[in-house]
Amino acid sequence: MKKHIKYQVINGPDGDPEYVVLPYDDFLKAVSDNARIPLAVAKRSSLEGVPLTRAWREHKGMTQKEVAKKTGITQAALSQMEKPGARPHKGTLVKLALALGVEVGQLID
Repeated sequence: MKKHIKYQVINGPDGDPEYVVLPYDDFLKAVSDNARIPLAVAKRSSLEGVPLTRAWREHKGMTQKEVAKKTGITQAALSQMEKPGARPHKGTLVKLALALGVEVGQLID
């Protein structure tokens, strides 16, 4: 089971988020050359608890139906994979990565 880490968000004077306090190891992962995940996707996943598969799909502006059709699975199956805690099989992750135009590693929470 994946350990959930709570991040602290510090708002600026205007009330908008300005800083995030996170464990140092997570910071190092986030700034590494291999971490090519847009801020919007990372925020949805890390701060809002949305699985990366769903965060990427939404970031790409695709519907579940579109992604399901490209991967050869049903929309219902994709919906189940986009629930927190779901662990799609490696083969399915490969299909999802191809459909979304990302690398498999960018879909693994």
